[in-house]
Amino acid sequence: MTKLTQQEEEAMLIIWQVGSGIIKDFLDKYPEPQPPYTTLASVIKNLERKGYLRAKRYGNTYEYTPVVAEEEYKKKFLSGVVKDYFENSYKEMVSFFAREQKISKEELEEIIRLIEKK
Repeated sequence: MTKLTQQEEEAMLIIWQVGSGIIKDFLDKYPEPQPPYTTLASVIKNLERKGYLRAKRYGNTYEYTPVVAEEEYKKKFLSGVVKDYFENSYKEMVSFFAREQKISKEELEEIIRLIEKK
């Protein structure tokens, strides 16, 4: 599984939200300003080539369906971020966000509750 570009990740987030559909279905979900149809079509073709989408042809139209689950992608690449930037320590990552005030006390308490439930 290769890392996606920002443009590809943005498209995949919409595709995961929609499920499967044609390019117009995905384009309609983009916030303004929407990318040009041809740009999104190129991004989707790249995603298909990289193995993230499967295309099924209906006449002149293609329906695209995700092959890689959103959770699978997040696990793979979040693990890489933790390894590369936080010495492979999730504790270091959470500490970083706490120090930078990017995570609240309430959110930390919720994380602790989630851990204790497991």
